[in-house]
Amino acid sequence: MNLQILGFKGEISSVGKTLNEINSIKKDLEIIQLLNADAVAGKRHIEHGVNQAFLAFERGENLANDLSVEICLRCSAQRQISKAFDLLGLKEGKMNLCAILIDCGDYTSELSSLFTKDDSVLCPDVEKLKEIYSISDDELGIMDVEDILIDRISRLIADY
Repeated sequence: MNLQILGFKGEISSVGKTLNEINSIKKDLEIIQLLNADAVAGKRHIEHGVNQAFLAFERGENLANDLSVEICLRCSAQRQISKAFDLLGLKEGKMNLCAILIDCGDYTSELSSLFTKDDSVLCPDVEKLKEIYSISDDELGIMDVEDILIDRISRLIADY
């Protein structure tokens, strides 16, 4: 699997229109997934979620029928699609975006025509993440925020 994780800032006027534009960029078997970067704790967080989504499909333990939705579920450490989309889904208005490209060509310029490239949005805002994922100060005393989310993703498997 070839995985690219890119950061962008953008304005979403219509979620449906944005998804159609993204789908027009990629070829059939390629995946471009956009997530709310404010709920991303770093590239390792996303890499682990993507890896777990692929493994879930291989084991027949996927929670969603669509790999892109499974990636959203795993990265959010949620079992319910609606909760995962609440945390990581696109919303209308200004957004920090995490673009996940799987087995794709380099679409940086195409994505940059829609959004402003800015990998700094992938740097975790610990206070925001504490609120989004209900992370306690006790947890942060033991592990950093990215490791906490990786652990929660891993526990989805153990709790299956």
